Amino acid sequence: MYPITYVTDCFDGNARARLSTRIGALFGQSPTIVATDGPDPETFAALTLLDCLVATESLGEEGHPTITLLNIAPRDGAWPNGVPFCWFRYGKHLVASTFNPRVLSLVQRELGIERVHVTDIHDAVTAAGFAPAEVEKIAGTQFRSLWYLPLLAKWVADGRDVPSAETAIPTTFDPEPVVAVVDNFGNCKLDRKLDLTFGATLTVAQRNDDGSTTLVDVTCYPHLTAVPRNSPGLVPGSSGTGYTELVIRGGSAATTFNLQPGDPLSTTADIYSVA
Repeated sequence: MYPITYVTDCFDGNARARLSTRIGALFGQSPTIVATDGPDPETFAALTLLDCLVATESLGEEGHPTITLLNIAPRDGAWPNGVPFCWFRYGKHLVASTFNPRVLSLVQRELGIERVHVTDIHDAVTAAGFAPAEVEKIAGTQFRSLWYLPLLAKWVADGRDVPSAETAIPTTFDPEPVVAVVDNFGNCKLDRKLDLTFGATLTVAQRNDDGSTTLVDVTCYPHLTAVPRNSPGLVPGSSGTGYTELVIRGGSAATTFNLQPGDPLSTTADIYSVA
């Protein structure tokens, strides 16, 4: 059996019950379901996917293969029923996901995942031998992340031949550092490692409730405990490949700077390149 993590924007109680039951019926075990809540689920999903794969490294032993499923499928009109689904491997670990370039951007940039196998639901389900009525049911449903994505993961994990087109991931890149995740401490996890040396100071814009901004000088420290208590700091964080976090030791950087996922970290310095 594979450890299974499902990152999704369909996470209400009813959706969780259906996802857990269907995946349990297919794999013999239910997944860990991770909700992509917040104002920008794509940035959350991108960093979480990267973290799931990086977490399989440096185990000190062989370890087990894992499966990560990811569903962020905006109905933007570019595709008949939302973006298609794809899969790729990172070593022995399998990812089945919506083909969403922003969601895949960090594994592309950090892990070198340049191409993925994009599938057509109708073709894949037909090739699997489903009756025509079931093919239409699965291909036309609104809840494709329930009816199709677990099937795709199971077929690929079992080594079955799934019709697909190997496709390059379009490159997307936010020009400014973006808050990808706000953790339960209020630390703001950025979507990159800033090109800063320890002891350097960066001027960051604090957003006030009245719409004005206050410029705050924030020092870069080697770790959280080096940040003076109740003061802001920039530190190498726990996510990504040493991605930078804006923190306040003993407080919430998100609350103090009025930041949430998807917000750019507005600064006065040209430190936007990925280190």
